[in-house]
Amino acid sequence: MTIEKLVERYIKKALQVFQQIEKSSLLEERAEKVLDYARRYFEDATYYREQKRFEIALTSVAYCEGLLDALKLLGMVEFQW
Repeated sequence: MTIEKLVERYIKKALQVFQQIEKSSLLEERAEKVLDYARRYFEDATYYREQKRFEIALTSVAYCEGLLDALKLLGMVEFQW
């Protein structure tokens, strides 16, 4: 798999998770703050993908996924990859 396809795959999955979270219940303030950071990394990933800087896009979306996973592990959000 090329890095470009890997970036596309990760971005697609992260977008699906954001959509799942937004449909769920209200988040407490601490979770919302971390979710905001995840959204910013996601935005960075999509920006760098458009610039064809796939290594940076992959790094950004990986940070996004890490924050989403941390929220899930802490029981602050529910979603399925």
